[in-house]
Order: sequence, then C-alpha cells, then structure tokens
Amino acid sequence: MGNKTVLVSGGAGFIGSHVTVELAQAGYDVVMADNFSNCDETNYRGVCAILGRDLPLVRMDFCDEARVKALFAEFHIDAVIHFAAFKAVGESVREPLKYYRNNLLSFMNILENVRKIGGNVLFSSSATVYGEPDRLPVTEESPLQPATSPYGNTKQMCEDILRDSVKAYSGLRGIALRYFNPIGAHPSALIGELPRGVPNNLVPFITQTAIGKRACLSIFGNDYPTPDGTCLRDYIDIVDLAKAHVCAVTRMLEGRMDNAYEIFNIGTGRPVSVMELVNAFEKVNGVEINWQFAPRRAGDVTAVWADPSLACGKLGWKAERSIEETLAAAWAWEKKLANLA
Repeated sequence: MGNKTVLVSGGAGFIGSHVTVELAQAGYDVVMADNFSNCDETNYRGVCAILGRDLPLVRMDFCDEARVKALFAEFHIDAVIHFAAFKAVGESVREPLKYYRNNLLSFMNILENVRKIGGNVLFSSSATVYGEPDRLPVTEESPLQPATSPYGNTKQMCEDILRDSVKAYSGLRGIALRYFNPIGAHPSALIGELPRGVPNNLVPFITQTAIGKRACLSIFGNDYPTPDGTCLRDYIDIVDLAKAHVCAVTRMLEGRMDNAYEIFNIGTGRPVSVMELVNAFEKVNGVEINWQFAPRRAGDVTAVWADPSLACGKLGWKAERSIEETLAAAWAWEKKLANLA
C-alpha cells in the first residue's frame, strides 16, 4: 500500500471520526478536515487518544474554493472520503438554500481538485434515496424515489454529480456508499455521536433520556403496518460502517473496481423496529426508558432495510457487531459524556 494518504472531510463528526480510526489502524495516513459547524473537538481528541498519536487537523470550510485548492497543494492526497455536509432534515426544509449551497458546493470543490490529479472520491450517501420502497429489502438496483427533503435531495444530486464527473474526467474514480441507520459508538467510549441541541436520531435520544437529559422519548407512530406498529429500520453499528469505508477506499486504490463509478448498500440486512430497539437497549443496559407514543412524523417511511450482498461480495465486507454490543457501546459513550463511567 505504501502510506497512501486519505483526506476525510468532516473528519471530526460522528461517522468521520470512526472512519478515521479504522483508516489509520489499517495503515493509511489520514488528514482530518472540518469547519466544526456541527461538532467540537471532542471526537478529534478521542481519535488521537485511541491511536496514541496526533493526526493532522485542518480547520476549513470546503465551500471556500481557494482554501480547498490550498489543501490539495499542501498534502499529497490519494483519496477523499467526503462527509462535510449539513444533515438535519427539518432544517433543510426550512432553509433549503443553505443546504443546497453548502452540500453541493463543498462537494464540487473537492471534485474539481481531485479530477486534476486523477484521484479517488468516496461519497457518503444515504438510504434516503430509496424513499418508501416498493419492494424489500432494497438493492442497488431499486428505483430511487423523489426526495422528501432538500437534505435528501442533496444526497441524490451529489451522486449524480459524482457519476457524471467520473464519466467526463479521465482517471477520476468514485464510489457512493448508501448507508442505512448508523448507531452506537467506539468500544473505547472515546468517540461517539455528539448531537448539538435536541437529537434528530433515535439512539442519542434514547441515551439522553436514560441519562436524564431528556424527560421522555417520543416514539412517532404505533399504527404502521409492521409487526408491532412501529417503523422498521436497518440499524448498523458505526464501527462496522467505518470498516466498509476502508474496504471501499482500498478497492479504489488497489485498482479493483469493476467500473469507474460504483454504488454499494451498507447495512445489516436485518430489519429492527423502533420498539424492538428501545426494548433491547433497556435489557442490555439494565435501565428503564421513559417513553410514550406520539403521532406519526411527516416524512418517515414505514420500513426500509438493505440487501447488503453486493458489498459483501465485492468489498469483502459484512456487518459483524450485534445490536446488543452496539447499544452497550452507545450507553457507555453517553455515560462517559456525563462523567459517570
């Protein structure tokens, strides 16, 4: 491999920090870059503690074209994994221009620089592109549905931009990973999900309710056509997800891609209901959650889970950590944040 360098944009965030750890442990040199608009340095410090050394950290905004150009001049970058984006669905509905400007411009600035060196780009996409699927589980060939939010639309648009760029620019290679519902934390409890304000995702709301930060967990809808009436999702452990990125980057850098642009679903293939997840958290961690049913939430799909067989076959990757391990790690992280661990 020879000390290939991977740039992780949004590297101090939840997913970016875990991917950075796995890349470094796999032998890659990693440059973390973040503007800290949606996080602080907690996860960066945690990454360095896990690895036992400091990593390069660049404070920058990827919407700044000149700054991105300077970054590529400073480091010899072999591949980029792009996470730097706004991600709150509700906010994107209220402020669509903020989301389109940031999420599209930042990605195009990266592509503009990568294409000049004939490099590799891994894009952080999402299962939201499938919307409310007609058939389950979804495969990479499943039809995409119209996005239900500007945030979701930026995921679809960035996939299109990457596909068209790879087609147009010789030497440019790209992979889009469509992942499902990342949850959990690193087993060390040194890095994890750290939402600002009220969490948008289920597991941080569960852990914050368990620790006493939130009075009550609302479960949105108990009348869905599912076994227990609550939504079904494909919850994937954050460490498993991070390892998929390492497999995908290695596939690109070793020249093993079947096509210059590839797409992979990253999930477990196992549907778990919201109620099942809450019950599992209580059982695994020996705590009770104060929860109540609430009306359905606009935009929530009834059920979606992955067929991960393509990623298993082509990337040599599969999800390995159990839901129990994942929920125990999430609780350990929350207690660490509260200085109770």
